[in-house]
Amino acid sequence: MKPILRIFIAFLALTLGGAIVFGLTFVGEMTKGPIEDALSGAGEAVREVEEKIILEQRTETRADQLAWLKNKKKNLQNPTKILLGAFDSEANKSLKPIFNLEKSLGTTFPLVQLYAAWGSKEDEHFPKLKVESILKSGSIPVITWEPWLTDFDSSQFTGGLRPVEVRDKNGLNDIATGLYDDYLHTWAKAAAKVKQPIFLRFGHEMNDPYRYPWGPQNNQAESFVAAWRHVHEVFQQENATNIIWVWSPHPAHGWFEAYYPGNDVVDWVGVGALNYGTVAPWSQWWSFDDIFGKHYTELTAFGKPIMVSEFGCLAVGGDRKKWFSAALDSLPVSYPNVKALIFFHNLRDQTTTQQPLDWSIRYDSSIVRTVAKALKSWK
Repeated sequence: MKPILRIFIAFLALTLGGAIVFGLTFVGEMTKGPIEDALSGAGEAVREVEEKIILEQRTETRADQLAWLKNKKKNLQNPTKILLGAFDSEANKSLKPIFNLEKSLGTTFPLVQLYAAWGSKEDEHFPKLKVESILKSGSIPVITWEPWLTDFDSSQFTGGLRPVEVRDKNGLNDIATGLYDDYLHTWAKAAAKVKQPIFLRFGHEMNDPYRYPWGPQNNQAESFVAAWRHVHEVFQQENATNIIWVWSPHPAHGWFEAYYPGNDVVDWVGVGALNYGTVAPWSQWWSFDDIFGKHYTELTAFGKPIMVSEFGCLAVGGDRKKWFSAALDSLPVSYPNVKALIFFHNLRDQTTTQQPLDWSIRYDSSIVRTVAKALKSWK
């Protein structure tokens, strides 16, 4: 949208709002009831127009700031600098929360992460609008793609599916043998049409027996490898060569070699580094070096750039400011193969505990200053 047109729309919206306020003052008590409701609706419309204009301006400015990334997109297997990014649980309808987070940190994120589940529901299809919004803003999408199998409607598959109650048991074998190919081909075609890079983090933490149904409590390691390679083959068939494949095991559960699909089908190694502190009986206050550092040598052995795909620390059980400072101050020197780091800015995480966990940092000024200072020192 051209600047002149934006100004005209904003002027029109403000004029309309002013006229309505004047009308309210003039008619006084007569405005109660239907007229008052109409006024409230008009006021909301004005706010929506103003916010849309502001977001579009920030999107374009942001894209200019990330212009350097265009030349780097051709060599994302070996970036020369650490690509920062974030997931924000509030960024469902717009990227405004992401913009606010990076503004507070004094940086602009080349990567924006989102989570997408498998299934037949509309919001489980390829997230076209979100991807387009991220790309328009100048960033590259990172999609954590979760193979939940129980959300599929069996009637939509030509070969049918196993009953929901047993679908997760050896579910990766069903993926590997083509049972979900209708879904995979549709998703891959949509991804290919984007024609720009997309990081795809498929079936993350597949070696963790406690978290997700695609883990070892339901599947063999070789089944994960077979499923990964089959999914990759489907994407190749659909010419979705813009996909950058991120293999993401849980660092604490090992067996990396057994779950590794192969150098020919993996572009990046991605692992989470989340300090849960003392929120649960199974957790304690661990440093970044405890969570990530002790596995760094093993992960580096695969010869791929490393992405810290979920980075965060809770405030329960220790000094969060010191945790972030120790993790970030010397990261480029201590872990030179780390080429991407994504902040896990989830305000209501209910994936591991019944009580929602708050991983956010934007509302803690001391943490923001600590992180911003560390990021600035990298330059």
